[in-house]
Amino acid sequence: MNVNALQKYFQYRQALIEQYIRGDMTKREYLDKNLDAVFSLRKTPFEQVDSVDKGLFNYQYFNALAKEAFTGRDCYFGKDADYYYHKKDGATAAVLQLMHYRGVSAYMIHARSRFLNGKLFEIVLEDYGMILHCANRRIRERLEEEGVFCPEKRLSLIDGYINQRY
Repeated sequence: MNVNALQKYFQYRQALIEQYIRGDMTKREYLDKNLDAVFSLRKTPFEQVDSVDKGLFNYQYFNALAKEAFTGRDCYFGKDADYYYHKKDGATAAVLQLMHYRGVSAYMIHARSRFLNGKLFEIVLEDYGMILHCANRRIRERLEEEGVFCPEKRLSLIDGYINQRY
């Protein structure tokens, strides 16, 4: 797969986000279209993550599957959402390592979900214009070690999306 295909996916995803922000689609519609886009690009994640773009694609791939499995709407995805979230964490860790934690800031965010409140943090990849979310303790500890994690809770940069049900 060439870099252009990945860039086209990320451009399409950004267009979907803009449509969602404008109110042209619901969160569920955004999630469905993003999942379709992920699968149209690749039926499987990258096995070898040797670039940030491949890692970010894998993050999106596993995040889309986790959300689909979490909603339980489609038995095709069969596996537990936790499995996909675990794989997403692996993609997150790979991206951060490839970036050497440069151009990264992270902080705890306010979450309306009782399950996620106090656990969910936001990772901003400034050079990529990407926002990742994670609740993995080991990733948080590594971000703290690298000096890029702020423990003070903040409002998510995409609070309306994060705290909206789907």
